Amino acid sequence: MGRRQELEKRQTLLSRFGRLVAAESRLDGLLTIIAEEVRHILAADRCSVFLVDPYKGELWTKVSVGANEKVLRIPMGQGIAGFVAKTGSAVNIRDAYRDTRFTQDLDRVTGYQTRSVLAVPLRGRDGKAVGVFEVLNKGKGAFTDEDEGLLRILATMAASFIENASLYEDLRRSHLETIYRMALVAEFRDQKDTGRHLRRMSRFSGILARSLGMSYQEAEDIRYASPLHDVGKVAIPDSILRKPGKLTAEEYEEMKRHTIYGSQMLSNAESRLLRLAGKIAIAHHEHFDGSGYPYHLKGEAIPIEARIVSVADVFDALVSKRVYKGAWTVEDALKYIRNEEGKLFDPRVSDCLGKSFDEVLAAMEEENRRFLEEEAGMSSLPGAVRAAERR
Repeated sequence: MGRRQELEKRQTLLSRFGRLVAAESRLDGLLTIIAEEVRHILAADRCSVFLVDPYKGELWTKVSVGANEKVLRIPMGQGIAGFVAKTGSAVNIRDAYRDTRFTQDLDRVTGYQTRSVLAVPLRGRDGKAVGVFEVLNKGKGAFTDEDEGLLRILATMAASFIENASLYEDLRRSHLETIYRMALVAEFRDQKDTGRHLRRMSRFSGILARSLGMSYQEAEDIRYASPLHDVGKVAIPDSILRKPGKLTAEEYEEMKRHTIYGSQMLSNAESRLLRLAGKIAIAHHEHFDGSGYPYHLKGEAIPIEARIVSVADVFDALVSKRVYKGAWTVEDALKYIRNEEGKLFDPRVSDCLGKSFDEVLAAMEEENRRFLEEEAGMSSLPGAVRAAERR
């Protein structure tokens, strides 16, 4: 291939790179696209996009293309990526094992053998390093000065998109934490194990939405709006909400009004997620056959989001231990949901619970494990929200 053809090819690759990164606003998706494209453009075996965590003084990457996409964390200043982030200097190494800045620990763990390394800083609008591009083992020979120049161009193109996506993720994370805390306030008066229930049914709701064929964004919206389904309980008197015995007919009618109260609290919100939570709050106790409350909606008249949350909520309630009942087995809970399809539940949603049952159980085990870690003081609610949001 002649020099002119090579330049035209690289121009085409750069144009493609620009289009792809401009079209993706989610940080996870953006990092994946960047790593895959950079590896391809530079004919490297692996590419990692490290981001700076200024609070922990670390670099982290959720993307390590060619290394099973494992999460890596390294202290600032340590290793090649740490050196580049700290100094702002690019590094081009022909023989990694002869360079004192290279840390061999990861290679020992993974069995991988790093030969050549090219790394350049990602600079934010203020000129400070927000991350590092690191590519390993060029297919033929070592990385050239031209490769370094090309990687610098790619870093310049990608940095602003990464910075914008990171800011968006921070805002979204804060929004989600607020929603979880609002939900905890509502649920705390009603049951002790509220945090675990909210996170599990939230995860289940997102899984069911995706199984139904909803888009990633639609499923994520349902997942994060669902914890507020019972927010209206804050308006129910303790004498009813926490009554140990059976409710009278009048008390039960008041209890049912928590759906209306929740809708009134949320329906006029400016936030898209809170408006969606209002739709779920008003209808999550409606039954597919019209026997539910508060308006006896039937079938497709019930918002699909509420039909999804109804299945997720009841399933988790059944498998959870309460003061008034023991925990059902997951198999018995699934059987109950399937037996009630067409009556209490939308058959399509209950069918999705069966189809995605393994994924639901994996999510339940993961949330239970996280809850135990939090009880032991190993993490906090904001940290759990951040971890849940990244999945």
